[in-house]
Amino acid sequence: SHIADRFAKQPTQAGSSLSGVDAGHRSSAGHGGAPFDGMNGVAASLLLNLTSSMRFEGALNVDLNEITMNLVPFPRMHYLISSMAPLAAPRDLAQAAPSQRSIDQLFSDVFSPQHCLLRCDARLSTYLACALLLRGPATIADIGRNVARLKPQLKFAHWNQDGFKVGLCSVPPANLPYSLLQLGNNCCIRNTFTAMQERFAKLYKRKVYVHHYEQYMEVACFEQARETVESLVQEYASMDNVVLPTGCRPHMRPIGI
Repeated sequence: SHIADRFAKQPTQAGSSLSGVDAGHRSSAGHGGAPFDGMNGVAASLLLNLTSSMRFEGALNVDLNEITMNLVPFPRMHYLISSMAPLAAPRDLAQAAPSQRSIDQLFSDVFSPQHCLLRCDARLSTYLACALLLRGPATIADIGRNVARLKPQLKFAHWNQDGFKVGLCSVPPANLPYSLLQLGNNCCIRNTFTAMQERFAKLYKRKVYVHHYEQYMEVACFEQARETVESLVQEYASMDNVVLPTGCRPHMRPIGI
């Protein structure tokens, strides 16, 4: 995967959850040194940032219901991509502390492919909506300044040009002054579904592993699932390729007027 490849290539320190090198205590050395331990740690960091509003009080917290409401404009298009800064497992955050990033750098990082948890570049596709969840002693002005700075570099759907949902939790993660989680509903997710379709087609063409499922389900369900994914890819593609006519300004007109 994208994250596993990155972890395999980056240099690690002894005692890191990515290194597997004993830092003096074999029982706690990198959780056994398996690369997936580091990936599980990154997933844990994502959940810690996502659920911080449920664990700490704050006037600008964003709960999960708000994320669902604001980031899913259409029922079927509910697949979100995520990125974090800093990108590290919880036990490695202390090692990242000497190279702490400024708030502005954190915002730049979460929109770069290197900090995304999916192999994609969301900057090349259309955002339907985007959430920015910041932890640390920052202000809403810090978020507003960076949103204004980065917005011209991103492509948003013409009907949702102000499609940012922001949340601020004043309690920072352990050993760090700030952290930032970005959740985006972006049309680039269709590339992942296309790759899944291609891998599925190679196996299904030869009926590989199909016999394991025939005792539980109809074989026709495979075709239905493939058609469902294909139609989803087409929906994302059509949304990504919408071109607003020159001089046309989208607006909403109240019903009955």
